[in-house]
Amino acid sequence: MQHTCTTFLAGKNAMIDGSTIICREEDYGNSFDPQRFVLIKPERQPREYRSKNTDFKLKLPIPKLKYTSTPDASDKEGIFGAGGINSANVAMTATETITTNALVLSYDPLNIESGIGEEDFVTLVLPYINNAREGVKRLGELLSEYGTYESNAVAFSDKDEVWYMETIGGHHWAAIKIPDNAYVIAPNRFNITEFDFDSPNTMSSLGLKQWIDDNKLNPNQTDYNLRHICGSETITDTVYNNPRAWYVQQQLGTINHNPQSNDLPFICYANKKISIPMVKKLMSSHYQGTEYDPYKLDTDKAPFRSIALNRNLELHILQVRGGLPDGIAGVHWLAFGPNTFNAIVPFYANIDDTPAAYRDTSTEYSIDDMYWLTHTITAIGDQYYRQAQSIEENFELQVMAKTLSLQHQADSKINDHQDVSAYLTTINNQMAEIAMDKSKKLLGDLVKIAFANEKLQF
Repeated sequence: MQHTCTTFLAGKNAMIDGSTIICREEDYGNSFDPQRFVLIKPERQPREYRSKNTDFKLKLPIPKLKYTSTPDASDKEGIFGAGGINSANVAMTATETITTNALVLSYDPLNIESGIGEEDFVTLVLPYINNAREGVKRLGELLSEYGTYESNAVAFSDKDEVWYMETIGGHHWAAIKIPDNAYVIAPNRFNITEFDFDSPNTMSSLGLKQWIDDNKLNPNQTDYNLRHICGSETITDTVYNNPRAWYVQQQLGTINHNPQSNDLPFICYANKKISIPMVKKLMSSHYQGTEYDPYKLDTDKAPFRSIALNRNLELHILQVRGGLPDGIAGVHWLAFGPNTFNAIVPFYANIDDTPAAYRDTSTEYSIDDMYWLTHTITAIGDQYYRQAQSIEENFELQVMAKTLSLQHQADSKINDHQDVSAYLTTINNQMAEIAMDKSKKLLGDLVKIAFANEKLQF
């Protein structure tokens, strides 16, 4: 069960406040897959881990670190931890489904019998790492030893560094440190381009360069462009993947006139500092201001796949803030449901538990769960987008302003509290209450719009 997602990364000098961020919106098919926001304490971490999708099993030590996570509400098909921040202020998001070409897979086949994949990565790695580089090394060792059954990308961050990692075939992998002043937008294709095997800012599986050379996989004359070596470059990429990267790059000043190009840059530099509201706007995009916006089309069939979709499950922006006490550095921004109609909330990661409306998501419909509430809002708002647009925008602004105001107050008062995690737990609960109240008001406003536009009138 792969999730087709979109990833956004930014280094500390690219962000307006000097924080690092790794961000991903998680998608599913045209059906529901309820999500939860949980805190995994060391005693809750599995000891005898078994994958649901393969025969993989591994004994795990009890970790020293707790971590936030957004798993599926039902673990019937696996945990799918998705992303979180641990108590060493290391963030991880996993995974972005990517593509690998047939030539690469012929020399390093996927391990569909006993490999690891998206369902496993966060659980096997996040509670055991103390910085982003350790995350790459731990996951890399697991991939090299056990293999994977799918092609995926993963990102790690701490207060100083952001790393992006892609699997290559069944057992190989490559990772690159994102420059501090750069950003990356990564859709569901192989994304890394130029790769310097001798740089201290890259890591890869043992012997990867030699393996590429021995099997004559490099189409370039001199350099190693991993997208050219490993990627797919299919017709599907030109309508499903590339336009998403093109649109975000256009918004941040990286101009390219062909939204379908397979050679859009990987490492990009914005024309201004990036803020969290801007990231949310980008991750909620559906080609606004262009001829490709589904809400402007006369036909029901959009030409390109957008980032915001009815299939969005959850959006996390994992922020690690430098220059602050460790106890308040990690912020797990979270929104459930389709990104065009949700609001993202800056939940602290150093907590004792998560808010009930985000934690106790039922597998059956319940208006008291943020996951289901957001989907209800979307179901009505999508049908009346033009009438709903301004009140939805105001809803997002109000939630972000009010929850961020709470965060500013909590940051300034942190030295007044001996039990920091208990204090931040209460702050998160207050933030969740704001988001739920504003969401229910938005739903009521949308019902009024829908009622006034019903066909059954006389």
